[in-house]
Amino acid sequence: MSPTAAPTQISTSFKELCDLMHEIAAIRSIGALVSWDQETYLRPRGHEYRAEQSGYLAKLAHEKKTHPRIGELLATCAQDEAVTSDARIAADLREMQRDYDLATKLPSDLVEELAKVGSQSQEVWKVARQKSDFAMFSPWLTKMTDLSIRKAECYGAPAGGELYDALLDEYEPGATAKEIEAVFTPLRSKLAALIGDLTSNGTPPDTSMLDTQIDADLQHEFGQLVLRAMGFDLDAGRLDTTTHPFCSGVAPGDTRLTTRYRDEHFTDALYGTMHEGGHGLYEQGLPKLESDAYGSIHGRPLAEDAGMGIHESQSRMWENFVGRSHAFWSWVLPHANFIMGNALTKYSADQLYRATNTCTPSLIRVESDEATYNLHIMLRFQIERALFRKELKATDVPSVWNTTFKEMFGLEVPDDRRGCLQDVHWAFGLMGYFPTYCLGNLYAAQFWETAKEQITDLEGKIAKGEMLELRDWLKSNIHQYGRQYPAAELCQRITGKPLSADPLLRHLEGKLRPIYGV
Repeated sequence: MSPTAAPTQISTSFKELCDLMHEIAAIRSIGALVSWDQETYLRPRGHEYRAEQSGYLAKLAHEKKTHPRIGELLATCAQDEAVTSDARIAADLREMQRDYDLATKLPSDLVEELAKVGSQSQEVWKVARQKSDFAMFSPWLTKMTDLSIRKAECYGAPAGGELYDALLDEYEPGATAKEIEAVFTPLRSKLAALIGDLTSNGTPPDTSMLDTQIDADLQHEFGQLVLRAMGFDLDAGRLDTTTHPFCSGVAPGDTRLTTRYRDEHFTDALYGTMHEGGHGLYEQGLPKLESDAYGSIHGRPLAEDAGMGIHESQSRMWENFVGRSHAFWSWVLPHANFIMGNALTKYSADQLYRATNTCTPSLIRVESDEATYNLHIMLRFQIERALFRKELKATDVPSVWNTTFKEMFGLEVPDDRRGCLQDVHWAFGLMGYFPTYCLGNLYAAQFWETAKEQITDLEGKIAKGEMLELRDWLKSNIHQYGRQYPAAELCQRITGKPLSADPLLRHLEGKLRPIYGV
């Protein structure tokens, strides 16, 4: 049965339930637009009242999501053969029930306070980051941590698990800290061995060309060219600048990307744009604009992502497996020279390929290479878990960060801006989100191996700028299903195997050892 095929019977209760989901989605989309505006164009004097607006919208959406009528309809639909006999519609119902069970555990005042304080907190974070002043942000991190712990306590720790698991489950359903630790520990060991071998015995590539000065406007034009080649529809989205890049699937036909520029290291903006573009392709590939017998799919789980691990797999695949490939640079370099005024004419595609595939420990997560990136995630996971266990106070985060960073990366952290203030996630209260980046890398590598098997001469097509077949493969295998399948099941369906770190390690070994000559 195709994703939009009509069921043989129509459930009036499920139709009413879908209508309510659509109404809730409209409120959430307004909230997303308000949040996007705050991160892009809102002027400083508007921030205080924006927090009130964000809090109100979050509370309104929560009250709609937890209305007793939804509980009644869910109970009725569970007994309705028109719903339960259709696997796709039954999955929709299953996920609606999950969402309702979680939402009804949270009091409206907590939801409102999280949104309001999170809006205020992110504005303080921006200034604190600019000034490299953790003391300014510290009280707000304490507030957001306390609120996040209250939220987790409302959800409750799973049997045999820990409180942190309750928020992990929001972003990666079913995941636990213990399971993630079991993946991270051997992965960290193998990555450390690879990094040690490359840095001790290899010859690092020349990266001097990455310091080429390129105007931000030209970088923006270049980024849009790459987005179009990836298949991102700029008539249904846009690219703007912000302090910390993000993607927002605001509404059907409206997906917004952001990036950031600096005159040197133009590849930082390029890969930031491709990363968010991967998220954007997922948002545009979800069936938000489609309808079935129950009306618009928008607002229903069938039109939502399968979890942040899968979402991050899409961004990391485009950023790393495509954007850092030799094939990509073979295609894009002439376009870069045309747009950027021949700034890179003295360099070859091979030189740029090698320069963008180093193994060099660095301070900033979003600017780090593929091999060391996961260590950044492991550091944040370790700190978040300690905060939730109350083994660490928010005020002590900088010292723990700096000490652990030196142990893991061998680098001294010079200031808070390049240390614990570099990410916006904690200002928003996104505790439990970071591990999904590493899971996304694992999913991306496994999906990539399967895509290469199923798409004839994929790398040859990328070398010609022909990337739409990859986008369509991702849409056909991942995007179109929304939340119909849990992430682990989706991975098994696509690749025929459970999630494993082996494909990522094969990818890194196969790329970096030849570049470093070891």
